[in-house]
Amino acid sequence: MRQPLSPPALRKASFAGPRRRRTPLWCATAVIVLLSALTGCSSQDAICGGGEYPVHTVGSTGSACVDDDQPPPKGYTRYPEGKVPRHVGDEWDQYWQTHTVDEKGRIIQVPKS
Repeated sequence: MRQPLSPPALRKASFAGPRRRRTPLWCATAVIVLLSALTGCSSQDAICGGGEYPVHTVGSTGSACVDDDQPPPKGYTRYPEGKVPRHVGDEWDQYWQTHTVDEKGRIIQVPKS
């Protein structure tokens, strides 16, 4: 038969305190979170893969990716310099959801449907 714990022993048994051991899973999670925070864009999907650049549909909000060594296909144009989306959901990706480039290369707002 077990003897009841005395008050000092009871306090030690019920208090985990700062001496808790860190598990490998906890440490791995902390490292992943830290690396994600330091790299900034690491958790975002790229608009195009390596060796490709994004192009914009003339007159609408469509887009595509083209091999670096190829010109934009008919009906597409390069994004204006400094306004190229790099990651899904970034500032320029959101901007081009409501704007387009017309046949003369001017940036215009897409009419709301």
